Amino acid sequence: MSNLLVEIGNTALKAAWSDGLTLGKTFRYQGEKMFDFIESLVNKEKPSVMVVSSSIKIDRKEEERMMGNCGKLFILDRDHTGLLEEYGLPAYLSPDRAASVIASRHLFKGKGSLIFDFGTTLSIDMVDGEGQYLGGNISPGCRTRFKALNRYSRSLPLVDTPSTVIETGNSLVSSIEAGVVGGIMFEIQGYLSRFPEKVAVFTGGDALYFAKRMKNSIFVVCNLVLMGLALIAESYAERKV
Repeated sequence: MSNLLVEIGNTALKAAWSDGLTLGKTFRYQGEKMFDFIESLVNKEKPSVMVVSSSIKIDRKEEERMMGNCGKLFILDRDHTGLLEEYGLPAYLSPDRAASVIASRHLFKGKGSLIFDFGTTLSIDMVDGEGQYLGGNISPGCRTRFKALNRYSRSLPLVDTPSTVIETGNSLVSSIEAGVVGGIMFEIQGYLSRFPEKVAVFTGGDALYFAKRMKNSIFVVCNLVLMGLALIAESYAERKV
């Protein structure tokens, strides 16, 4: 495996080695010493290309530290948006969403796709059959909705994501469960009915949770962002600079 892919999200870091578009073992880290963790991955072998997608700003010190541990370094964050223009994507698009769009274009070439990313937020991105990005929407993710109900209400308890959900609540807790999970399901179905011709792609931490509740035909690609980063790494490896 020659390239290292790193996704720094809102709550955790995911990383994987790749050889072309083939992903190796996925690593996960949740803590404050993210760059120490990245360095531990390259102690024995320096990657030819390291691609880092980050929801947080990477300062110059950490950038130089990573540059010393790889052949080429490519960063995609709020301060490094040149790649977005290169791929015909708007500058406001977050790094993870951009990588998901790039991966979906490759996986479903010639077909339009509807990308649902279930994480801290629920993002829905739309791509047409020619690969053109059509835009997307963002709403609170599943756990974020549970936390918001508890935080902004004086009487509602904090409820965890349930393994089973009834359609109509018959207690305070089950009413919250049915309202949050059922609301997201209605949201998903609304997009699917609006774009029935597009391939539905689920990714993110809660992708499997909602996929098993679907009657529609959908694709679950848990490492969609890392696949997008692998495509970027391959493209960047071919460049002379």
